[in-house]
Amino acid sequence: MSTKTSSLSEYREQLKNNRLGLWLFFVSEAFLFAGLLAARFYLWGNTRPDLDQNLGIIVTVILLISSFSMNRAETAIVHDDRETFLNSLLVTASLGLIFLVGVVGFEWQGHIRPQDGAFGAVLYGMTGMHALHVLSGIVFILIVWNNGRNGHYNSERHWGVEACAIYWHYVDLVWVFFYPAIYLMGKVVH
Repeated sequence: MSTKTSSLSEYREQLKNNRLGLWLFFVSEAFLFAGLLAARFYLWGNTRPDLDQNLGIIVTVILLISSFSMNRAETAIVHDDRETFLNSLLVTASLGLIFLVGVVGFEWQGHIRPQDGAFGAVLYGMTGMHALHVLSGIVFILIVWNNGRNGHYNSERHWGVEACAIYWHYVDLVWVFFYPAIYLMGKVVH
């Protein structure tokens, strides 16, 4: 067996372990986000605060589009299309940043404050925890972009890209549950 074949075989074995570890991490994260959703329904019941609906849908659409560009980056590296890979990562990071500005820069500047009882605690708890994950994802994307710029990934070896993409899609999926729970479900209480 050649050194290259042996090395690729070891890489594939490590890849299985890495994937298992990542999915175990996501299971633990699911409990965190499920707890936040449970707190929302327990504390808000069938009510919700009066939030900016336009902002809610805009940041949601931006985050969903970012999932497309992340998928494009991952697909590009599988086909050794380095330019599309790097550009798509930058688009994804930029869209993530726009999402953060929308939530933290605008929603948090609204009329609800963290100290405003259950509405404030839940709104800031849910959006804050999600924003922290988006910020972590942006940092992860930029690290992968820098590694990719330096030639660390190719069609055969791209675990870092795969892990980053899975993380980003997971964060997007969490928002798919958070958005209706925060912005759409329940009767508005002024």
